Parts: sequence; C-alpha cells; structure tokens
Amino acid sequence: MSERPQNQPDEQNEPDEFDDIVGAETDRDPDLAVIEAGSRTLRAQSGPPQGDGIPARPSDPEVDRALREVEAELATRWEETKLDPSLVRMEALLDILGSPHRAYPSIHITGTNGKTSTARMIETLLGSFELRTGRYTSPHVQSVTERISLDGAPISAERFIETYQDIAPYIEMVDDRQQYRLSFFEVLTGMAYAAFADAPVDIAVVEVGMGGSWDATNVIDSDVAVIMPISLDHTDRLGGTPGEIAAEKSGIVKQDATVVLAQQPVEAASVVLKRAVEVDATVAREGMEFGVVSREVAVGGQLVTLRGLGGEYPEIFLPLHGAHQAHNAAVALAAVEAFFGVGSQHARPLDLDTIRSAFASVSSPGRMEVVRRSPTVVLDAAHNPGGARAAAEAVTEAFDFSRLIGVVGASEGKDVRGLLEAFEPIFAEIVVTRNSSHRAMDADELAGLAVEVFGSDRVQVEPRLDDALEAAITLAEEEGEYAGAGVLVTGSVITVGEARLLLGKG
Repeated sequence: MSERPQNQPDEQNEPDEFDDIVGAETDRDPDLAVIEAGSRTLRAQSGPPQGDGIPARPSDPEVDRALREVEAELATRWEETKLDPSLVRMEALLDILGSPHRAYPSIHITGTNGKTSTARMIETLLGSFELRTGRYTSPHVQSVTERISLDGAPISAERFIETYQDIAPYIEMVDDRQQYRLSFFEVLTGMAYAAFADAPVDIAVVEVGMGGSWDATNVIDSDVAVIMPISLDHTDRLGGTPGEIAAEKSGIVKQDATVVLAQQPVEAASVVLKRAVEVDATVAREGMEFGVVSREVAVGGQLVTLRGLGGEYPEIFLPLHGAHQAHNAAVALAAVEAFFGVGSQHARPLDLDTIRSAFASVSSPGRMEVVRRSPTVVLDAAHNPGGARAAAEAVTEAFDFSRLIGVVGASEGKDVRGLLEAFEPIFAEIVVTRNSSHRAMDADELAGLAVEVFGSDRVQVEPRLDDALEAAITLAEEEGEYAGAGVLVTGSVITVGEARLLLGKG
C-alpha cells in the first residue's frame, strides 16, 4: 500500500514578485450543496465544537411543523436542476411585489467554482464596516433557511415561514398566469429579495444559481459583478467550451458596472472583457489590478498578503485551507473595495485592522472542514477535476497525514474519472459509496472506475454512506491512535453534506 506524497515546501511570492502571478492558473473548490440526511449516527460521532452558523431543526414542534409544510410545498415545484431559461416569471413576481430588489444595492457573483466561499467573505467584510448585509447563496448545507442570511446569520425558521406566507398569494397569482409555475429556486429568490427589502439591508450579496444571463437572480442591477473562475460544468445547459460558458455567465455584467474578474482561461477572459466593453463596464483583473502577493501555511489556516485595488494588505490570517481560498479572499477584497469606490473614486486602501479582523472570522462549511479528530476526518465538496486538484493540494499542504483514506460518492454526469485521477496520488486507499440523491452514481459503477485508477487492492465498496465512513475510520485507525492517518470525504456536494450530518455537525 503506497504512502501519500510528502508535503512539498510552500512556495511564496515576495511582494516585489507581484507581477509573477499574472496569468497563473488556479483551481477553485466548488460550491457546497447538501440535502438533509437521515437520523442514523455513528460510533465515530465527535468533533470540534458547534458554532459555524448552520442551524438545526427548530426546537418548537409547531415551528418545525410549519417549516416542514413550507418545505413540502417548495418540493412540489421544479427542482433546481430542471430549468426553463427565462426571467419572465421572476420579473412578474417581483413586479407584483413592488420591486423589492430595487430597494438596495448589490454585489452579484457568478462563476464555476468558489462562489459561496467568496460570498461569505464579502458578507463578512461588508459587515465589519457596519453595513447591514443580506446574503443569498445556494444550495444549502443542512437547512433551506441558510440560503437567506441577514447580518451574517441565516434567518430564523419563523422569519422564513413568515416571508413565504407573505408572498404566497402573489406566487399563486404568477403561477396562474404563466405557462410554467415558478420553480423552487425562483420562489426562494423572490423570498430573499423580499426579506432583504423588509429588513432592510444596506447591501445584498447575491450568488447566481446557474449560469448568469437567464438565472433567476439576474433581475438585479448590481454595481459590482464578480466572476469567479470558469471551467466546464453543466455543459448541457451552459455550453461546451469555457468561452460559451463565459458568454452566459457574463450576462450579470450591467451597464457602467465594475467587473471583478478572477483568474480565467484566456478564452473565457476574452469573452468577459468583450461584454465589459459593450456595456462600458470597468474591469479589475486578478493578477493585474489585484491578487495574492504571498501566502504561508499557519495553524488553522494561512497567512496571506493581498494586493487590493487601493494598495497592499499584509499579514492577513485566513482560517481556511488551500491556495484557492487565498485567491477567493483576493477577489472578495477587490469586490468590497470596488463597492466602496476604491480604485475609481480614490486609491487609498480600506482600514487594515478592520480587514484583518473580518477575514479572521470567515468560515466556509464543507471546504477542507475538520469534523472529527483521532482520526482526523476532513470534508471537502470537490465534485469535478478542478475542485479535486485544489482539494488534493490543500489537504497535502495543510495536514501532515501519514496515510490518507478517501471516501468518495459521486454524481452521474460528472467527470468522475478525472476526479479520481486527481485524488489518486494522495489516497492510500479509497472507499467508494453513494449518497441518497437520485442522481448519485451507483457504488458498483463507481468502484469499476476506481479499480481502473487505483487498482483493486486499494478499493473498498460500501454502498451505504454511514458504512463507508465507518470503514474509512477503521482503516485510518489501523496505524494506531498516534500514527497520524486521516480521512477525506469528497466527490459530491451531497455526499459531503450527508457525511457532515452523520458525523455530528447539526
């Protein structure tokens, strides 16, 4: 059984080497999506204290019943993977609600990977400057209420229920007048915009669900459009090349806006820049106007120096692992600077102490998240080759595991072979499984691919996720309590979400 590669020395860019980052390729972790798991628990249940802002079910039985009724109604609508590319229904709903989405400015975020982590960072930064924030992200980790946050925390179950009940009659009116009913995602988007106006918020941070131009969120006119790294995903809906996907995603760029552009394939960047010219938008490019100057591994995360639109921000502690999170932080900082007019109205940086304090408090559940110790169990929601490469690099850099066991449950329609190949150098053994989604890849089918990549002696099959976690923990424990073996659960956002619940997080 082969050992995983030893950690390589961290390569750091000195401040005077900033130009070296121009054109550098970085892979980003994917967004986290989860469904609520069953009630099974494990003997392995343990881990760090709670406190990540992920709500449990309501303790009040009546509130829980009412929330389940709303969830059940939402479940009767088109799921998020079924789409009718159009803004007609959203525009009709918001018009009848009195255009709540026009009551506040917003920052709009699209891209293939890194949207949710970056949205959380932007929200935290804005809140540190005493702005009241609303954040809309998707999908959720353990409760649908997480999708709508106010002041950095998910809205309460009571408020979620009230918001739905307030707009339910208008939802019904739109349903009756349109060819198709409002989808699950469209209803939640309307709820978020209404909740933000009701709060009211000073600014909304809005993550695109899929694509850009026809995404339900794209009824807002954001002054700042953030485009995270673009790669091949959802190719059946968005296009088969980075350029085609970029054309769809750049639809969030509005007239005279500022575009904060993460590092991109050349083809994708060219499409976005062309869109910016068409609408007279200003572009801030990672690796040119802003970026990561240096980074080094630190206990519990990393220490980074960022170049922003207004200057340099040295020695920022980021409690997240991986180079991709440092780049997400650079994008988030530039987006907040752009919102405050840094780089256009003035060139001075934002207050350094405030920026440091904000970044130090950032969290991102399901991304290199430690949920158990002895042995250490890490969750990462990588579900495509790019995300897998970023996860493999991050776990190698951040954890000194003597042996790493992988638990992988993938989804149909993804580049599963590419994902497995990215993890092969770091997994001593792999336990393949499946999650409860109807889109989950069959465990035996996944095992067939895994054997081709890893060899039969390194592959174990456990169709049930709880059994797979038990098996992986047992394999890690074979080296003894102090040997330093670990477990990485990955392969699908749903797999990670269900494992998170089974391991006692929520």
